[in-house]
Amino acid sequence: MLNVIPLFSNLEPAQLASIGAHAALRVYEKGELIVKQGEVADSFYILAAGQVKVFISKDEKDVIVGTLVAGEFFGEISLFDQEPRSASVEALERCYVQQLSYKSLQKVLDRSPHIAKKMMQGMTQRLRHADRQISTLALMNISGRVSRALLELAIVSNGQRIVGQPFTQKNLADMIGASREMVNRTLRALNEAGYIEIHRKSITILNDNLPDEL
Repeated sequence: MLNVIPLFSNLEPAQLASIGAHAALRVYEKGELIVKQGEVADSFYILAAGQVKVFISKDEKDVIVGTLVAGEFFGEISLFDQEPRSASVEALERCYVQQLSYKSLQKVLDRSPHIAKKMMQGMTQRLRHADRQISTLALMNISGRVSRALLELAIVSNGQRIVGQPFTQKNLADMIGASREMVNRTLRALNEAGYIEIHRKSITILNDNLPDEL
């Protein structure tokens, strides 16, 4: 399974086998915590299948800072700074996760420096995403935040851009720092204006030029 993960795409079979010998495949059901904010960190995770949300909890409120899909990794920050987990990671659906101890990962990085480079590239992309999210939260009203989030979450299926399961309106509200009621009101307005089409378990984006204001 490791050979289909971009992080390890340039490794030889023997190297993959060596990593696999130290990795443990874990299965998490929807709603299960894989990583908990504030806990002592000792492992690195690679999402082999499924989708997870990364969120920060404060004052009994959760703010989603990102979502990850198969092939992506998480839990790497504490490898470099030895600090507790900065965020929690929860399964949005059944997930298959490869878990590798920091000790084993360090051996991998010593033997294959290009993996460290890929990890840094991934971390840089997440920092850029965080910058965009902070800017959106600070400068945009609710309708603009909803529009940006929909475009970010959409996947292409049969030529259409769709936001669907496992993501929910509650997840969307947590992602943009708004109430579910406000998100629901904005989605209805976008639907009535012809920008999106709301189905029972999904949203189809009909016009990529979603408005920042309604």
